Amino acid sequence: MFYLLHGDDEFTSREQLKKLRQQGNFDYNQDTYNGGEVALASIIATCSTLPFLTDQRLVIIEGLPKKRKGEAAATASGTGDSATGKGGKAKKGKKSGKNNSATRAGFEKELAEFIPVMPQETVLIVLLDELLDAKNVLYKTAEQHGKIIQSTLPKGAAVESWITKRARAIGVSITPEAAALLANFIGNQLRLLANELNKLATYAGKGATITADDVRQLSAQVQEARIFDLTDALAGRDRKQALDILHDLLADGEPPLKLISLITSQVRSLLLVKELSQKGMRGPQIATTIGVAPFVAEKSLRQVAKFNPSQLENTYRQLLATDAALKRSRMAPEMALDLLVINFGL
Repeated sequence: MFYLLHGDDEFTSREQLKKLRQQGNFDYNQDTYNGGEVALASIIATCSTLPFLTDQRLVIIEGLPKKRKGEAAATASGTGDSATGKGGKAKKGKKSGKNNSATRAGFEKELAEFIPVMPQETVLIVLLDELLDAKNVLYKTAEQHGKIIQSTLPKGAAVESWITKRARAIGVSITPEAAALLANFIGNQLRLLANELNKLATYAGKGATITADDVRQLSAQVQEARIFDLTDALAGRDRKQALDILHDLLADGEPPLKLISLITSQVRSLLLVKELSQKGMRGPQIATTIGVAPFVAEKSLRQVAKFNPSQLENTYRQLLATDAALKRSRMAPEMALDLLVINFGL
């Protein structure tokens, strides 16, 4: 049996993989290969080996070789291999055959040719964090000799629907307001959403309903996003809105020292983003460099555009001074935070 798991939703694809593992009787006959690092001949040799003391062997290929510059994907007719010319004929001076699998197209083509003659005891799963075209040779082979499982990230209102279904699947329910909070602040990062829901479900208890208050109290990502809202208001010089958000956070029971710490961390990130953006880096590069989600980097870029470096540096020093004053009990916490908001970015 051949399964093709593909799409940009790696979380759901790996959950599907887990289910497939549980369905078979593979025992110790399980092998996982990185398609971009292991020779196809080794993978085919494993697939051709009969299972030991069980009825089935499981072979998983995670990823495919990277496409070389100018290389197209293999199609059902076999075209697109960088080792072949038009009509599938070998290019002069190039070897076809054994060396084909060194290319992405060659790897796909040779694997597709093997699948129909693969031992029936073997279950082969190709797991890809990308969406394959319907013309791709592996896609067409899966249509004829296996099964295709496509996982695509939800967008818009579909994220809230996913949250509601996921909550139901783990034995709880969630209010629309709570689902909207998670969707708005975490987006379609499904692995992160699943982790947050597991935590909230443990807190609420089996069969209970997760509320918006539960999300505000327990979800670190939501709290971080509310700090984003606070710095957004400050960046827009809307001190009234900033004070309203600050007082809401305090009313929700957030300790002043924790708020200072979160705001300080946020300003520190803004300083880094400002510095990297001035070096010409874009959102995705910044996200990788400082280790944040891409949407966080993009939002930070929008925020830092409203500040010059000296304003951010002054604010950072004010935060450190306020933190020290609070720890020494020299100032009432609420007053210290109000003054911080009023003087933010000056």
